[in-house]
Order: sequence, then structure tokens, then C-alpha cells
Amino acid sequence: MRTALVIGTGLMGTSAALALSSRGVDVHLADHDESAALTAAALGAGSAEAPEGPVDLVVVAVPPAHVAATLADAVARGLGRGYLDVASVKGGPRRELLALGCDLSRYIGTHPMAGRERSGPLAATATLFEGRPWVLTPTPDTDTEVLNLALELVALCQGVPVVMDADAHDRAVALVSHTPQLVSSMVAARLENAEEAAVRLCGQGIRDVTRIAGSDPAMWLDILAANPGPVADVLADLADDLTGVVTALRALQSADDAKRHDGAAGVEDILRRGNAGRARVPGKHGTAPQAYELVDVLIGDQPGELARLFADAGAAGINIEDVRIEHSAGQQAGLVKLAVEPRSAPVLTASLRERGWALRR
Repeated sequence: MRTALVIGTGLMGTSAALALSSRGVDVHLADHDESAALTAAALGAGSAEAPEGPVDLVVVAVPPAHVAATLADAVARGLGRGYLDVASVKGGPRRELLALGCDLSRYIGTHPMAGRERSGPLAATATLFEGRPWVLTPTPDTDTEVLNLALELVALCQGVPVVMDADAHDRAVALVSHTPQLVSSMVAARLENAEEAAVRLCGQGIRDVTRIAGSDPAMWLDILAANPGPVADVLADLADDLTGVVTALRALQSADDAKRHDGAAGVEDILRRGNAGRARVPGKHGTAPQAYELVDVLIGDQPGELARLFADAGAAGINIEDVRIEHSAGQQAGLVKLAVEPRSAPVLTASLRERGWALRR
């Protein structure tokens, strides 16, 4: 791939353009908001000038509701040899393209499973897709050249290609992406009118659950409006579980021993099912989940402390698999949880203590 046109210079489009430009592809940028395209160009994502002729690949990175119309226009104008979109919903846009009478042989629907709470070109990064699954939804009509261009795009962005049926993809993202967004938002909404004394007690658990609740509502409305049925199906099942848990918790308030027993069993069931489901979430680099041991390090809230901690861990020859920071309410201090392989934990603990770090048992 030598040339590409990215239509839509938000987070996804600009991130893809940055990755392609950094690997020598001549990228052109287009957006209905000219200032967004100019911003992306200023970041090094490519040129805001129109290409002189057809490019190798046209990447459409617009909201799902606008994918079909944007693609149909690009195809009618002959802007490229191949076309793809990166929207988070795949079945609907394809059906809309068919209804518009478009030849789908030069098109493939794709969806990189990556994102951030922030949107727009200023939130973009060339590394956004590294190591992340990138779904491709070819059909028997998809031209081999277009599929190869899509695979080349994924490789240049250092993503991991995953081939799926479009409707199966939409059901999958309803479960693992769209429903979690709504649930996170619903939990966060409980905080809006909560007493200040309660909010002051927020710890890492509520921060974890509500992290994605900070996402752009307009963007998510576009996504959910394009995939309402599968999301509603998942939420209906979740509602059944929620009703069962409410009933079980009410039973735990009962003076009747049998009812309390049944209530405890109901709560324990959902917790155990949660354990089983969590254990299926892929681990590092998409590998099988792995149990790590946590080394808790107390750290001051001042510049350079995290860098010094990581440097000391590196000097001990230990690879940090994951990291989490918990902040102390009202104190200029925090707790850094370093996840390491179990056999490495004693070595790291001893080494950090030798270097003067305070560890929490």
C-alpha cells in the first residue's frame, strides 16, 4: 500500500492515519469539519489536500449512521481501488449499502477493537491499535485484492486480524463493548445526586467500574442507535440476573433462616458465575488468562517517583505484567500494585525493600 485516503479524522481515523504515515504510506485526510482534518494534518497524520487520483485504500472512519452514505459517495467518485470502514457496527451499514445498490466487491467492513474515553484528533495516537483485535467481515463477494489491502492496513497498524461474520460481530460487541458502556454509565449515574460524604469514599472499585462512563455521549448514542437489538437482548438477560440478585438480597434481610439461606445462595451464585466469566477474558497479548501476584508499593505523589519505581523493578530483572494505581483520599500518596508472575514476586519484593521502598503486606 502506497497511498490511502482517510475520511473522518476523529480518534480512529487520525490514529490509523498516524500509523500509516509513520510507516511510509502517503495519507490524505478528509472530514466534513475542515478544522479537524487540518488538526490531524498538523499532528503528522497526512495531508489535508485531496489526492490527485484514486488511492490504494479508502478508510472511512465516520459514525455508523453515516458509513453507508459516505462509502457510496466515495465509490461513486472512484476515490480508491479498495474501500473499508472502521465503524463499531457491521451488519447495518452493509445492508444499507446493498439497499443503495452499491457493488460490495471492492468493500470490506472492519472494526478495530480499540478506543479511548476521549474523542477527536487530539486524542489520537499511532499506537492505538497495537496488539488489539481488528475484526474483518469479508463475504464471498469481497475481492481478494481488497481483503489483502485490509490485512495490510491491520499489519501496518500492528493490530491482530480476526475474521467474523458481520452479524456475529454485532452480537459480540453488544456483549463485550456496548453493554459494558451502558452499565458503567448507569452505575456512574448513581453518583450524580449522591451525598458528598458518600462520594468522598470512592475507591478503586468505583473508579474501575465507571472509567468508561466518561466517554462522549453523542458518540455512544450513534453507536448504540446502530446496534440497538443485540444490546437490548444482552441487557434483558442482565435485567433477569439483576432481578434475581435484588430478590436474593431482600431475602437476606428476612428473619426466616430458610429465606436467608436461599438469599445467600442466590448472591453466591452470581458472584461465582462472575468469577467464571472473568476467567475467560483474554490475558496479555490475547493469550490465555494468567494469574499474577500483586506487589503493593506505597509511593509519594511527586514527580519522578513512578519512573524510579519502574527503573528499580527493571534493575531487579522483573517484568511488570500490569500496573494499577490507587490514590489515598485526602493524602499526597498512593498505592501502586505491580502485577508480576508468582515466581518473580519474592525477588521483586526483596529488591524493592533493599532500595528503600515501603511495601504493604
